[in-house]
Amino acid sequence: MIGRIDLYFLGDSITRRWRCTDAEWAELHEHWKQNFHGWNAANFGWGGDRIENIHWRILNGELSGANPKVIVLLAGTNNIGAAPTDDEKIADIVKGIDALLKTCREKAPRATIILMGIFPRNDNMEAMPAINRINEQLTTRADGKTIRFLNINDKLANANGRLRQGVTIDQLHLSLSGYKIWADALRPLLTELLGPRGAEDFAPPATGDPSLSR
Repeated sequence: MIGRIDLYFLGDSITRRWRCTDAEWAELHEHWKQNFHGWNAANFGWGGDRIENIHWRILNGELSGANPKVIVLLAGTNNIGAAPTDDEKIADIVKGIDALLKTCREKAPRATIILMGIFPRNDNMEAMPAINRINEQLTTRADGKTIRFLNINDKLANANGRLRQGVTIDQLHLSLSGYKIWADALRPLLTELLGPRGAEDFAPPATGDPSLSR
């Protein structure tokens, strides 16, 4: 792997758009640089990925040899979808995230994992009870040391799960305002775990979405 990665973001399109070189997401990429340059941060989000897709990637070499100090993991919204979710599906999603945590720990044993709560989505409000139930279970995975749980949903939405105005572009994917909320929540944790940002950055360069060139 070219470069050095101390901070490893892992997830789906919500993660990926933050560090995409495509012109469509230019302001998000600029915001990424403003917040993470100097922490050697790389982004391994991929559009449309479900938990099992993310897990396949890290099982098949994506995380191997990276040796990050911190992994930020956001996964699960594509498994929930916009439809109501039953008990069996909720249990399966939590089991999948547990598998992701286990593999991250095996591939990067020295890393602290910041496990994000699944963000609110309002493309169908019936998805919100499942998100809340899953996040409640994920809180128990944190030990305050090797795994930290971070839930910013009270900043993104009100107590009823209604997204605050302007934090998403489509009731699911974050806008610049939404990413600012996420960055503000991450920054104190990252400073604690990584120290102050350096003047230089040695992470591999950002990439674009190859599907856009087809």
